[in-house]
Amino acid sequence: MPYDMPLYRPPSEAESLILQITQGCSHNKCTFCSMYKTKKFRILSEQEIEKHISWAKDYYPMARRIFLADGNALAIDSKLLKAIVKKIYNDFPNLERVTAYAGPRDILEKSETELKELRASGITMLYLGVESGSEEVLKLINKGVTAQEMIEAGQKARKAGFALSSTIILGLGGRVLRHEHAQETARVINEIGPEYLGALTLMVEDITPLASQVRRGEFLLLEPMEIIDELSGLIHNLDLRNCVFRSNHASNYLALKGTLNQDKEMLLSILNDAKKVGDKVFRPEGWRGL
Repeated sequence: MPYDMPLYRPPSEAESLILQITQGCSHNKCTFCSMYKTKKFRILSEQEIEKHISWAKDYYPMARRIFLADGNALAIDSKLLKAIVKKIYNDFPNLERVTAYAGPRDILEKSETELKELRASGITMLYLGVESGSEEVLKLINKGVTAQEMIEAGQKARKAGFALSSTIILGLGGRVLRHEHAQETARVINEIGPEYLGALTLMVEDITPLASQVRRGEFLLLEPMEIIDELSGLIHNLDLRNCVFRSNHASNYLALKGTLNQDKEMLLSILNDAKKVGDKVFRPEGWRGL
């Protein structure tokens, strides 16, 4: 297949056709992330994109969902991106939605008008990796934005009409900043108000700068029960309206799902029960990440 590997997509895009119109990630400096460390970011040429779409049209002409890869398709010039999306809808008659990852800088660097036009062109949902709302954690992981800029990016995307799916990473503050990480992340998510929220659990990959910090003892990983306690603190502080919440990624020790705030007490009850029972309710360590 005409992809530059490795290829990534959100779990909810498992059934989607992936169109790789950019390669890598324009930031690619987050200390915890290994996804694009083997790639140099580039935007494919118009000719390459047209060829890729043509291949995809022959391969899967009845696609209903399309995900634009790699890390930040919104880095493409707005005029070109609108033309790409228009062609996609023309070439795939059954298409219902087009989605993409969106770095906070990509959103902030586009005007409100540009974002509204991109939404009108047919990009329906954006995936925003918030990771943490703690100013200190964002600095330590080299996210490249402040907590306030993250809030502004999320609010800007929602104001433009995009559905927003945000992710945060449990354990990303380590043992030292775990309480601040939970509290401040909840605050930032509350300010953004995404339609979807996913809580992943930190898994340290050997090729990342964070792995070196762990080996040197500069970053202390949380124990599984501390992760549960952090998640409990996060949910306790969340105040959302009709937000679909999931913590059932392969990285998570305990699978949770619900809608916030409606299911808040139910989720907290499950977590409290897990604290009493202990690791008997956890997924096997070897299963996580598969």
